[in-house]
Amino acid sequence: MKLGVISFNTEYSIRADELAIAAEERGFESVWFPEHTHIPASRETPWPGNGVLPREYIHMSDPLVSAGAAAVVTKTIKIGTGICLVVEHEPLALAKAVATVDRLSDGRFLFGVGAGWNKEEMADHGVAFKDRWKVVEERIKAMKALWTEEAASFHGDYVNFDNAWSHPKPVQKPHPPIVLGTFGSKWGRQRVADYADEWMPIDVFHGDLQADIDDLNQRLEANGRAPNSVPISMFDIFETSEDDLKKFADMCCIERAIPRCPTEDKDTVLRWLDRYAEIGQRIGAV
Repeated sequence: MKLGVISFNTEYSIRADELAIAAEERGFESVWFPEHTHIPASRETPWPGNGVLPREYIHMSDPLVSAGAAAVVTKTIKIGTGICLVVEHEPLALAKAVATVDRLSDGRFLFGVGAGWNKEEMADHGVAFKDRWKVVEERIKAMKALWTEEAASFHGDYVNFDNAWSHPKPVQKPHPPIVLGTFGSKWGRQRVADYADEWMPIDVFHGDLQADIDDLNQRLEANGRAPNSVPISMFDIFETSEDDLKKFADMCCIERAIPRCPTEDKDTVLRWLDRYAEIGQRIGAV
């Protein structure tokens, strides 16, 4: 198991390029940037974390621009979106942006994707909450066509275009890994089995992680895919102990754990990175 790091990537915390450099220097395997294009001020949808919405949700920078900035100042660390809200992007433009970042990083990009939880936010992008996962699936399938075919077309309920050239093509073949982020639901695991390359479960929403992994493997087999063939990234882990990280490391298919760094100034984040790197060294994760 390797250690990644996620930053809420605000204008008052460490910059994306600076974080990527520091994480690479300390041996972290990956760095991840989340997304909310905006938060509607009506605040009708409750935050899944309960309580008052943390202010950093309102201040996130663009994850793909940040990923591009991180790519050009690093050499080895993987760079991911954690997660890109696919329902908030037009797929022709998103396919080009993802392929561009993959080329800027020489094939180090991890395309973390999901649907989101904020009904008003996605409604502002013209997507109804009830349709969100259908939209995600169609847009991902359409982007796969754009990345892998010289002239691609797609016709569905939510995405429609005739033969089109789309360049650049990604460095990674057939395309960057589709890392699907979900809460702890059977429907999320089914979507992973249906069209994702990796699974990114959000740590706090899992009561029995091993049971969830076993369920995913059953769904993979039902789809003709090998069990234990989907790498798992434990996402958005809050402050945790060395023993907790060892627990993840000892479980099958958990490829990385991704703790959240503080949404604080650069010096605070660097001290946090130093501490987590020391833990990672002791358990062989960095």
